[in-house]
Amino acid sequence: MTQTSRETNMSHSTTELAHSLIDQTAQSAGAAIQTTQRVANDAVGSLSHTLQTAQHQVRDSAHLASDKTVAYIREEPVKSMLIAAAAGAALMALARAISQPRGSR
Repeated sequence: MTQTSRETNMSHSTTELAHSLIDQTAQSAGAAIQTTQRVANDAVGSLSHTLQTAQHQVRDSAHLASDKTVAYIREEPVKSMLIAAAAGAALMALARAISQPRGSR
């Protein structure tokens, strides 16, 4: 074998090795991407389920609070009106204090 043919064979071997390494790297990257997608999809699914559960809990709590409020108003209508009036007056005082310029307080 001549020097030129040995160099050509070595060049082909190096090229084949490089292509093989590139193919292996591409396969590894593809597997990593698939794993990442699966983990991300699982996380999104879990988060979605958690949010739906929380939404149902908040809705149930709001309905319960509403029912309790209505029941209290029916049992104590005068007291309920006084509480509502006091809360309204407190909110008005707060709004007035916030809206006044700082120097005029």
